[in-house]
Amino acid sequence: MTSDEYLSHKGVLFPTFGYSEEGLSYVENEFQILDDDIINVTYPKSGTNWMSQILSLIHRSGDPTWVNSVPVWERVPWIETDSGMECALKYPPPRLLASHLPFQLFPKSFIHSKAKIIFTMRYPKDVLVSLYHFSKIMKTLKDSGTLEEFLEEFLEGNVIYSSWFDHVKGWMTLKDSDNFFLVTYEELKQDLRGSVEKICCFIGKELNSQQIDSVVEYASFQNMKDNKMSNFTILPDTIIDHQKGQIMRKGICEDWKNHLTPTQEEHFDHVYWEKMQDISVAFPWD
Repeated sequence: MTSDEYLSHKGVLFPTFGYSEEGLSYVENEFQILDDDIINVTYPKSGTNWMSQILSLIHRSGDPTWVNSVPVWERVPWIETDSGMECALKYPPPRLLASHLPFQLFPKSFIHSKAKIIFTMRYPKDVLVSLYHFSKIMKTLKDSGTLEEFLEEFLEGNVIYSSWFDHVKGWMTLKDSDNFFLVTYEELKQDLRGSVEKICCFIGKELNSQQIDSVVEYASFQNMKDNKMSNFTILPDTIIDHQKGQIMRKGICEDWKNHLTPTQEEHFDHVYWEKMQDISVAFPWD
C-alpha cells in the first residue's frame, strides 16, 4: 500500500472517493465554526459513530425518533468530506458535526470560537484491528493485505488520516482548554451512563434520569447494530462490500488480543513508547 493510491493533502492521506483538495482547503481556511457547534472529533475507528449516536440522542433529550429515521452522516456530518460539508452548510444551528481531521488541518475559525469539541480516543491496538477489518470491506479504501503488512503501514502512518500518534499528539495540545472534552472508548464501555452525564454537563444540556436512560438504551451497541440509520447497511454495494462484513463488527475492547501475536504486540509497544514518550497525558491503557 503506497500513499499515491490515496489523496495526499499537506502530508496527510485521505480516500480519493468523497474528498477533494478544494474541499480540504475550504474546511481549513474558510469554513466558519459557530459558537454553538458541537464537534465530534476522532481518529478513524475510535468510536465516531457511537459518539455521534450519543450526541444525537442528547440533542433530542433522549427521544429516539431522529436516530431511527435519519442516517448518522446527516445528523452529524463529516465536515472534511464533500457531501458532509454540503450538509453542514445547510444545517440549522445548533449543529452537531464530526471530523477525523488532524488538528493542523482543522478549521482555523475554531480558535476564536466557543464551539465545543468532544475528542474520543481508543486504545491504538484496537484501532489498528478495527481499521484493518474496515479496510477489508470498504471499496473506497486500499485492501489492507495481511495483518502483518497492515501493522507496518499503521505504525508508519501510511493509512487514511495518516499517523495515529501525530493525530493524538496534535489534539492533546488542547487538553487544558475549557471547550475540549476528552473521553476514551474504554470509559464509554465501562460506564456509558456516567459518561453521558459528563457529556451533558460539558455541553450544558440538562436531562432528567429517564431521558439519560433513553440515551443509554438507544446508544447501546446492539441497538445501533439493529438500526439501519446507524449501521451503514443502507450504503450501496459500490461503497461497502456488505457480503464481506459489517461496519458494526464487535464493539468491544481488547479485540486486538485475538489478532496480534506476542511479537507483533511487542513491536507495537516499542513504537508506541518511542512516539508517545514526550506526551504528558495519562491514558487508561498506559
